[in-house]
Amino acid sequence: MASPPLSAAGGSGGELSSGSEAAATGAALPDRDLPALFEQAAERLPSLLPAASKEQLLYLYARYKQVKLGACNTPKPGFFDFEGKQKWEAWKALGDTSPHQAMQEYIAAVKKLDPSWNPQTPEKRGKESKTVFGGPVISSLYQEEEIIREEDKNIFDYCRENNIDYVTKAIQSKKVDVNVTDEEGRALLHWACDRGHKELVSVLLQNAADVNIQDGEGQTALHYAATCEFLDIVELLLQAGADPGLRDQEGCLPEEVTDSKAITRALQQQHGPGQP
Repeated sequence: MASPPLSAAGGSGGELSSGSEAAATGAALPDRDLPALFEQAAERLPSLLPAASKEQLLYLYARYKQVKLGACNTPKPGFFDFEGKQKWEAWKALGDTSPHQAMQEYIAAVKKLDPSWNPQTPEKRGKESKTVFGGPVISSLYQEEEIIREEDKNIFDYCRENNIDYVTKAIQSKKVDVNVTDEEGRALLHWACDRGHKELVSVLLQNAADVNIQDGEGQTALHYAATCEFLDIVELLLQAGADPGLRDQEGCLPEEVTDSKAITRALQQQHGPGQP
């Protein structure tokens, strides 16, 4: 289970920004300019990394992800991936925080790291400025998915995008095995559950996807759907014969990787609590 979330109001020593400070900083520009100010803050951060604490980087990481991708819906990293779990927990702790609030807090945190930072308005910015997709924390905290050109996409990219027509045609034409896996052992069904694409999950199951296929860490689609708290997908998988008694390599059942009581109940009704 997740450890206590990092406080949105600050870490040890009160280093991070409070909500009121974030609102005050964000109010310096009209709402329509907030995204541009956020990107300027993202551009500024790389030069501040040496002075930033790990807690500050986690704080910024979580808010960058919230702005770019919304609420956390990815599986919790494995037990031994300590850094990955810290990042996941920091992002997950934001819940349904709006991108607007996340931008304000991100900007305020950068301003606190560098009080001398004086962002320009969008009209005055130089053309040389560029923001790498994934944000400044990419160099020290995580590797973000890149923007992929259409001609370079593979079946997993189309699955992540929820391109149901492309995936369906590729499977039905036999160009792609429905149970093909990526380098981490994740099948299309894992990815569809990870992203919450219920209709695509249904299509994959209708086309003979192995409902109990396990990835490189032994996790099934049920583990993914349970971790991401997609109750409707958990129920769909169970109806298709998913086995809630399969454990991953760490010995965890799907019911043991979720904080959702509704999902835990649904899994235990099929399996019984913690049964081998």
